[in-house]
Amino acid sequence: MISVLQKNRPGAAFPFDNSYVGLPPRFFAAQAPTAVAEPWLIKLNEALAAELGLDVEALRRDGAAIFSGNLVPEGAEPLAMAYAGHQFGGFSPQLGDGRAILLGEVVDRSGKRYDIQLKGAGPTPFSRRGDGRAALGPVLREYIISEAMFALGIPATRALAAVTTGEPVYREEVLPGAVFTRVAASHIRVGTFQYFAARGDTDGVRTLADYVIDRHYPALKEAENPYLSLFDAVCERQAALIARWLHVGFIHGVMNTDNMTISGETIDFGPCAFMDAYDPATVFSSIDQHGRYAYANQPAIGQWNLARLGETLLPLIDAEPDGAVDKANAVIKSYGERFQAHWLAGMREKIGLVGEEDGDLDLVQALLSLMQAQDADFTLTFRRLSDLAGDNAAEPEFAASFREPDACGAWLAQWRERLSRDPQTATERAIAMRSVNPAFIPRNHRVEQAIEAAVENGDFSLFEALLAVLSKPYEDQPGFAAYREPPKPSERVLATFCGT
Repeated sequence: MISVLQKNRPGAAFPFDNSYVGLPPRFFAAQAPTAVAEPWLIKLNEALAAELGLDVEALRRDGAAIFSGNLVPEGAEPLAMAYAGHQFGGFSPQLGDGRAILLGEVVDRSGKRYDIQLKGAGPTPFSRRGDGRAALGPVLREYIISEAMFALGIPATRALAAVTTGEPVYREEVLPGAVFTRVAASHIRVGTFQYFAARGDTDGVRTLADYVIDRHYPALKEAENPYLSLFDAVCERQAALIARWLHVGFIHGVMNTDNMTISGETIDFGPCAFMDAYDPATVFSSIDQHGRYAYANQPAIGQWNLARLGETLLPLIDAEPDGAVDKANAVIKSYGERFQAHWLAGMREKIGLVGEEDGDLDLVQALLSLMQAQDADFTLTFRRLSDLAGDNAAEPEFAASFREPDACGAWLAQWRERLSRDPQTATERAIAMRSVNPAFIPRNHRVEQAIEAAVENGDFSLFEALLAVLSKPYEDQPGFAAYREPPKPSERVLATFCGT
């Protein structure tokens, strides 16, 4: 029990209940944040803080110091996690938290456990000659995108706070420094398992797997083969997650194995972006020179990453090597079928289908092909289709999504013929479609405008406005209609950056 006196002490705002620090020392390096010169609190996510059971008043008072790393909260046991990873296909046996420090864990009001982590809090033993700091732009981007993903209903890490440090960081240019506070179900990655497997540390892999089962998949403790069941469960969550990315036009940008969580959350919003005009080959990341992580490649990359996880678990799955490989391969093979099922189910919802028919996949693919050929905006096209489902008078607006409005006529005829065999009324269908087809996404140009205003002029008004709009992505919000629109040619942002 925390006394009133303790709760009112600076830094006593977190009811920490830390577990990862109880793992063997080789799992992490104890590391306190490095203090900064003049921290200033940009944004505190008060709603999230309340959900986590944090002392919001204390965070309002001491947030700048806490979230910059200047004041380590009472009960925190700060550490940098060890992990490895395949980055663009090349394996690095040691990566780890080079600029992130896990303060500790809290259990929220519903009994779920979450990590509280500072990004940009200074160097760690894993920094690899880096400064351990973050620039303001990438911090704001992660705040915006992670909260947008949450509002869209897609599993993702959350933004608790952002602060400026009053110190510069040196990249290609001198930039204002900042620290981002991230909340995650955990920060355990495929690369965490790879770290121990690469060292032949089977006991480490087993310890980690047992911890993950206890924390994320407790029902699996009773399974006949808990480690095979763990692999199966992670594959299922990732298949569902990546399908959800495709449903909203999201492109992660750096799907390295150290950026794939075991919990099934989207993590590390570096050069990520949302598509405007539909093109499955779309790439935004400036470092993805060959399109490895392009929009349409994400499902296959997810399977490739999961195969790497399966390799680390082989000694646990079966003592007989051939048997372990056969069992793991069966799970990996099932991933493709699972992804396709999740993706098609979501696409049926997006075009208003309730029942399932053999021709539904062809109908979906015909629309996507039409959108690509006609440079149709991904988000607007599906939102306008939602409107059309409830009111035939909306057809001209839907047709205007295409470079040649008449090009959609044949597809619309097929779609309406298919809808005639479903039981929903037009009103029911429109409501259902509008609940899965957002009106608002974090348009790249809007994100960049908000970042530029903050970095160049210290103006956070566009950042605040964008957060407000994106918190209700499925509502029309007439006062913010301009935020629905794709960029003008002069506003297009064609490349995004990691910001490390």
